[in-house]
Amino acid sequence: MRDLRSELMTGRMAEVALEYTRGTRTPAAPRPASTVILLRDTPAGVGDGPEVYLLRRQRTMAFAAGMTVFPGGRVDATDSTVADSWSGPAPAWFAERLGCSPETAAAYVAAAVRETFEESGVLLAGPSADSVVGDTTGAGWETDRVALESRELGFSEFLHRRGLVLRADLLGPWAHWITPEFEPKRYDTAFFVAALPAGQVTRDVTSESDQVTWIRPADAVAAVDAGEVLMLPPTYVCCRELSQYGEVAAILDAAGAREIRAIMPTVRVDGDRAYLETT
Repeated sequence: MRDLRSELMTGRMAEVALEYTRGTRTPAAPRPASTVILLRDTPAGVGDGPEVYLLRRQRTMAFAAGMTVFPGGRVDATDSTVADSWSGPAPAWFAERLGCSPETAAAYVAAAVRETFEESGVLLAGPSADSVVGDTTGAGWETDRVALESRELGFSEFLHRRGLVLRADLLGPWAHWITPEFEPKRYDTAFFVAALPAGQVTRDVTSESDQVTWIRPADAVAAVDAGEVLMLPPTYVCCRELSQYGEVAAILDAAGAREIRAIMPTVRVDGDRAYLETT
Protein backbone atom coordinates (compact mmCIF):
# COMPACT_ATOMS: atom_id res chain seq x y z
CA MET A 1 0.00 0.00 0.00
CA ARG A 2 1.31 3.48 -0.90
CA ASP A 3 1.69 6.15 1.78
CA LEU A 4 -1.02 8.82 1.95
CA ARG A 5 0.36 12.36 1.89
CA SER A 6 -2.06 15.07 3.06
CA GLU A 7 -1.15 18.74 2.78
CA LEU A 8 -3.19 21.73 3.93
CA MET A 9 -3.76 24.12 1.03
CA THR A 10 -3.64 27.87 1.53
CA GLY A 11 -4.19 31.05 -0.46
CA ARG A 12 -5.69 31.03 -3.93
CA MET A 13 -5.12 27.29 -4.37
CA ALA A 14 -7.33 26.56 -1.36
CA GLU A 15 -10.01 28.96 -2.60
CA VAL A 16 -10.13 27.30 -6.02
CA ALA A 17 -10.22 23.80 -4.49
CA LEU A 18 -13.14 24.74 -2.26
CA GLU A 19 -14.99 26.24 -5.23
CA TYR A 20 -14.52 22.97 -7.09
CA THR A 21 -15.80 20.81 -4.22
CA ARG A 22 -18.86 23.07 -3.89
CA GLY A 23 -19.72 22.54 -7.54
CA THR A 24 -19.04 26.10 -8.73
CA ARG A 25 -16.05 25.14 -10.90
CA THR A 26 -16.08 22.69 -13.83
CA PRO A 27 -12.97 20.53 -14.31
CA ALA A 28 -10.87 21.30 -17.39
CA ALA A 29 -9.72 18.50 -19.66
CA PRO A 30 -6.05 17.59 -19.00
CA ARG A 31 -3.60 18.16 -21.85
CA PRO A 32 -0.78 15.68 -22.55
CA ALA A 33 2.67 16.75 -21.34
CA SER A 34 6.09 15.27 -20.65
CA THR A 35 8.73 15.76 -17.98
CA VAL A 36 12.32 14.49 -17.90
CA ILE A 37 14.28 13.87 -14.72
CA LEU A 38 17.85 14.55 -15.84
CA LEU A 39 20.40 12.66 -13.72
CA ARG A 40 24.12 12.72 -13.18
CA ASP A 41 26.35 10.92 -10.69
CA THR A 42 27.90 13.08 -7.99
CA PRO A 43 31.63 13.61 -8.63
CA ALA A 44 33.83 11.37 -6.50
CA GLY A 45 34.66 12.93 -3.15
CA VAL A 46 31.94 15.59 -3.44
CA GLY A 47 28.89 13.77 -2.10
CA ASP A 48 26.86 10.58 -2.08
CA GLY A 49 24.31 9.52 -4.67
CA PRO A 50 23.16 11.04 -7.95
CA GLU A 51 21.90 14.57 -8.59
CA VAL A 52 18.79 15.78 -10.43
CA TYR A 53 18.40 18.94 -12.50
CA LEU A 54 15.71 21.32 -11.24
CA LEU A 55 14.33 24.64 -12.44
CA ARG A 56 12.29 27.22 -10.53
CA ARG A 57 9.44 28.50 -12.66
CA GLN A 58 8.99 32.24 -13.07
CA ARG A 59 6.53 33.69 -10.57
CA THR A 60 4.62 35.22 -13.48
CA MET A 61 3.79 31.82 -15.03
CA ALA A 62 0.11 30.89 -15.31
CA PHE A 63 0.78 27.33 -14.09
CA ALA A 64 2.93 26.29 -11.11
CA ALA A 65 4.34 29.79 -10.63
CA GLY A 66 7.36 29.81 -8.33
CA MET A 67 7.44 26.01 -8.16
CA THR A 68 10.64 23.99 -8.51
CA VAL A 69 10.23 21.42 -11.28
CA PHE A 70 12.03 19.10 -13.69
CA PRO A 71 12.39 20.21 -17.35
CA GLY A 72 9.21 19.56 -19.31
CA GLY A 73 6.08 20.92 -20.94
CA ARG A 74 3.02 20.15 -22.99
CA VAL A 75 2.96 17.96 -26.07
CA ASP A 76 3.10 19.94 -29.32
CA ALA A 77 1.34 19.04 -32.57
CA THR A 78 4.68 18.39 -34.31
CA ASP A 79 5.72 15.86 -31.65
CA SER A 80 3.61 13.16 -33.29
CA THR A 81 5.49 13.36 -36.60
CA VAL A 82 8.94 12.04 -35.67
CA ALA A 83 8.39 8.36 -36.51
CA ASP A 84 11.01 8.40 -39.28
CA SER A 85 13.59 9.92 -36.91
CA TRP A 86 13.17 7.40 -34.10
CA SER A 87 15.69 5.03 -32.53
CA GLY A 88 15.09 2.70 -29.60
CA PRO A 89 12.06 0.86 -28.19
CA ALA A 90 8.98 1.23 -30.36
CA PRO A 91 6.13 3.54 -29.29
CA ALA A 92 4.08 0.41 -28.52
CA TRP A 93 6.56 -0.49 -25.75
CA PHE A 94 6.19 2.94 -24.15
CA ALA A 95 2.42 2.72 -24.62
CA GLU A 96 2.26 -0.51 -22.64
CA ARG A 97 4.32 1.03 -19.83
CA LEU A 98 2.34 4.28 -19.68
CA GLY A 99 -1.14 2.89 -20.32
CA CYS A 100 -1.91 4.85 -23.48
CA SER A 101 -2.02 4.42 -27.26
CA PRO A 102 1.21 4.05 -29.28
CA GLU A 103 0.46 7.39 -30.97
CA THR A 104 0.16 9.15 -27.62
CA ALA A 105 3.28 7.40 -26.31
CA ALA A 106 5.29 8.54 -29.34
CA ALA A 107 4.19 12.12 -28.71
CA TYR A 108 5.09 11.83 -25.01
CA VAL A 109 8.61 10.66 -25.87
CA ALA A 110 9.14 13.28 -28.57
CA ALA A 111 7.89 16.04 -26.28
CA ALA A 112 10.21 14.80 -23.54
CA VAL A 113 13.27 15.11 -25.79
CA ARG A 114 12.19 18.43 -27.29
CA GLU A 115 11.29 20.08 -23.97
CA THR A 116 14.53 18.91 -22.36
CA PHE A 117 16.50 20.60 -25.14
CA GLU A 118 14.38 23.75 -24.93
CA GLU A 119 14.67 24.07 -21.15
CA SER A 120 18.18 22.81 -20.43
CA GLY A 121 20.12 22.70 -23.71
CA VAL A 122 20.51 18.92 -23.37
CA LEU A 123 19.61 16.94 -26.48
CA LEU A 124 18.84 13.21 -26.30
CA ALA A 125 19.44 12.60 -29.99
CA GLY A 126 22.31 11.63 -32.26
CA PRO A 127 23.36 11.08 -35.87
CA SER A 128 22.90 7.30 -35.41
CA ALA A 129 21.19 4.77 -33.16
CA ASP A 130 24.32 4.33 -31.03
CA SER A 131 25.58 7.91 -30.77
CA VAL A 132 24.57 11.16 -29.07
CA VAL A 133 25.43 14.69 -30.09
CA GLY A 134 28.26 16.26 -28.12
CA ASP A 135 28.51 19.90 -27.14
CA THR A 136 25.29 21.81 -27.91
CA THR A 137 26.40 25.21 -26.62
CA GLY A 138 27.31 26.70 -30.02
CA ALA A 139 25.46 29.60 -31.64
CA GLY A 140 23.80 27.37 -34.24
CA TRP A 141 22.37 25.06 -31.58
CA GLU A 142 21.11 28.03 -29.61
CA THR A 143 19.38 29.47 -32.67
CA ASP A 144 17.55 26.18 -33.20
CA ARG A 145 16.69 25.90 -29.50
CA VAL A 146 15.11 29.35 -29.49
CA ALA A 147 13.21 28.57 -32.70
CA LEU A 148 11.84 25.39 -31.16
CA GLU A 149 10.85 27.21 -27.99
CA SER A 150 8.98 29.88 -29.96
CA ARG A 151 7.40 27.23 -32.23
CA GLU A 152 8.95 28.80 -35.31
CA LEU A 153 10.61 25.43 -35.92
CA GLY A 154 8.91 22.05 -35.65
CA PHE A 155 10.70 19.24 -33.84
CA SER A 156 10.53 16.85 -36.79
CA GLU A 157 11.95 19.52 -39.11
CA PHE A 158 14.73 20.19 -36.60
CA LEU A 159 15.75 16.52 -36.51
CA HIS A 160 15.61 16.18 -40.31
CA ARG A 161 17.60 19.35 -40.90
CA ARG A 162 20.42 18.16 -38.65
CA GLY A 163 20.29 14.51 -39.71
CA LEU A 164 19.48 13.29 -36.20
CA VAL A 165 17.45 10.46 -34.71
CA LEU A 166 15.62 10.72 -31.42
CA ARG A 167 17.23 8.33 -28.89
CA ALA A 168 14.14 6.85 -27.22
CA ASP A 169 16.36 4.23 -25.59
CA LEU A 170 17.89 6.94 -23.39
CA LEU A 171 14.53 7.55 -21.69
CA GLY A 172 13.12 5.35 -18.93
CA PRO A 173 9.41 5.72 -18.04
CA TRP A 174 9.17 6.58 -14.35
CA ALA A 175 5.74 7.95 -13.45
CA HIS A 176 2.40 9.19 -14.76
CA TRP A 177 0.65 12.09 -13.01
CA ILE A 178 -2.58 13.95 -13.78
CA THR A 179 -3.21 17.46 -12.44
CA PRO A 180 -6.02 17.59 -9.84
CA GLU A 181 -9.48 18.35 -11.20
CA PHE A 182 -9.79 21.71 -9.39
CA GLU A 183 -6.81 23.27 -11.22
CA PRO A 184 -7.81 25.64 -14.08
CA LYS A 185 -4.84 24.36 -16.15
CA ARG A 186 -4.51 20.58 -16.15
CA TYR A 187 -1.94 18.19 -17.62
CA ASP A 188 -1.71 14.44 -18.14
CA THR A 189 2.03 14.05 -17.73
CA ALA A 190 4.46 11.24 -18.43
CA PHE A 191 7.65 11.37 -16.34
CA PHE A 192 10.91 9.91 -17.69
CA VAL A 193 14.40 9.47 -16.25
CA ALA A 194 17.52 10.05 -18.37
CA ALA A 195 21.24 10.34 -17.74
CA LEU A 196 23.04 13.52 -18.79
CA PRO A 197 24.88 12.49 -22.00
CA ALA A 198 28.66 12.57 -21.90
CA GLY A 199 30.04 15.81 -23.31
CA GLN A 200 26.83 17.79 -22.83
CA VAL A 201 26.15 20.37 -20.14
CA THR A 202 22.96 21.92 -18.82
CA ARG A 203 22.46 25.62 -19.41
CA ASP A 204 20.19 28.18 -17.78
CA VAL A 205 18.46 29.10 -21.01
CA THR A 206 14.68 28.86 -20.80
CA SER A 207 12.63 32.01 -20.33
CA GLU A 208 10.21 30.06 -18.12
CA SER A 209 12.57 29.72 -15.14
CA ASP A 210 14.52 32.15 -12.96
CA GLN A 211 16.81 29.64 -11.24
CA VAL A 212 18.35 26.24 -12.03
CA THR A 213 20.39 23.80 -9.99
CA TRP A 214 21.82 20.31 -9.73
CA ILE A 215 20.93 18.82 -6.35
CA ARG A 216 20.74 15.45 -4.62
CA PRO A 217 17.09 14.29 -4.46
CA ALA A 218 17.27 13.84 -0.68
CA ASP A 219 18.49 17.43 -0.29
CA ALA A 220 15.63 18.68 -2.46
CA VAL A 221 13.12 16.80 -0.31
CA ALA A 222 14.69 18.24 2.86
CA ALA A 223 14.44 21.77 1.43
CA VAL A 224 10.74 21.29 0.74
CA ASP A 225 10.12 19.85 4.20
CA ALA A 226 11.89 22.84 5.72
CA GLY A 227 9.72 25.27 3.78
CA GLU A 228 12.65 26.60 1.76
CA VAL A 229 11.44 25.34 -1.63
CA LEU A 230 8.01 25.01 -3.24
CA MET A 231 7.26 21.81 -5.18
CA LEU A 232 4.19 20.22 -6.68
CA PRO A 233 3.47 16.70 -5.37
CA PRO A 234 4.78 14.86 -8.49
CA THR A 235 8.22 16.50 -8.25
CA TYR A 236 8.41 15.93 -4.51
CA VAL A 237 7.38 12.27 -4.71
CA CYS A 238 9.81 11.56 -7.55
CA CYS A 239 12.69 13.17 -5.62
CA ARG A 240 11.76 11.13 -2.55
CA GLU A 241 11.78 7.92 -4.59
CA LEU A 242 15.06 8.74 -6.33
CA SER A 243 16.79 9.43 -3.02
CA GLN A 244 16.83 5.67 -2.40
CA TYR A 245 19.37 5.05 -5.17
CA GLY A 246 23.14 5.36 -4.98
CA GLU A 247 23.92 5.87 -8.67
CA VAL A 248 22.31 6.81 -11.95
CA ALA A 249 22.70 3.31 -13.42
CA ALA A 250 20.58 1.87 -10.62
CA ILE A 251 17.80 4.35 -11.36
CA LEU A 252 17.83 3.54 -15.08
CA ASP A 253 17.72 -0.19 -14.29
CA ALA A 254 14.80 0.35 -11.92
CA ALA A 255 12.89 2.26 -14.60
CA GLY A 256 12.93 -0.80 -16.83
CA ALA A 257 10.88 -2.89 -14.40
CA ARG A 258 8.92 -0.16 -12.63
CA GLU A 259 5.13 -0.47 -12.39
CA ILE A 260 3.54 2.76 -13.53
CA ARG A 261 -0.01 3.84 -12.79
CA ALA A 262 -1.69 7.18 -13.29
CA ILE A 263 -1.84 9.24 -10.09
CA MET A 264 -4.22 12.18 -9.64
CA PRO A 265 -4.16 14.02 -6.29
CA THR A 266 -7.59 14.63 -4.77
CA VAL A 267 -9.13 17.20 -2.43
CA ARG A 268 -10.42 16.46 1.06
CA VAL A 269 -12.48 19.14 2.74
CA ASP A 270 -12.71 19.46 6.51
CA GLY A 271 -14.95 22.38 7.41
CA ASP A 272 -13.52 25.42 5.65
CA ARG A 273 -10.15 23.80 5.09
CA ALA A 274 -9.01 21.95 1.98
CA TYR A 275 -6.31 19.28 1.96
CA LEU A 276 -4.49 17.93 -1.11
CA GLU A 277 -4.08 14.18 -0.80
CA THR A 278 -1.72 12.01 -2.80
CA THR A 279 -1.24 8.26 -2.59
